[in-house]
Amino acid sequence: MVKSRDESPDSALFRAAMRGVKPLDRVGPPPPRETPAPKNPLTPRRAKLLPEPGPPPLAIGHAAGIDRASFERLKRGRMAIEARLDLHGLTQAEAHRELSAFIAREFSRGSRLALVITGKGREGRGVLRELVPRWLNEPGLRGRVLAVTQAQKRDGGDGSLYVLLRKTRP
Repeated sequence: MVKSRDESPDSALFRAAMRGVKPLDRVGPPPPRETPAPKNPLTPRRAKLLPEPGPPPLAIGHAAGIDRASFERLKRGRMAIEARLDLHGLTQAEAHRELSAFIAREFSRGSRLALVITGKGREGRGVLRELVPRWLNEPGLRGRVLAVTQAQKRDGGDGSLYVLLRKTRP
């Protein structure tokens, strides 16, 4: 056995033990390839099959993204209304378009609280009164809205909604 002067005793012993050993023929499928590491090692990888979790659905009078004190101020009408939208007299399609454009515009302006006037409808069962909360839960709008609650009587009562918008990020 030839020992180089830089070789450790363990390395020499291992080489001597492995002399005459032949590698086995591969049997079965090859081992799986390693997946490439993410570009940023601090960013966790997400499964592609699972959808991104979105914000919870909005429900009138329930806080789902703001603290209790802020929600109480909202419900009591103690926050400054920065924008108003009156949907009286519009068809469902027109109202939906107007609401979508209004929320997008006010969100981009940085408004925080909007008053959306739906009207009460006949016998208190207005179509827009029912549909506006559903529309606010649609993917295009839900990401911009934090909370929705019935307006105070002085701001329209049952025929109006306070819509609290998210803060825009710089």
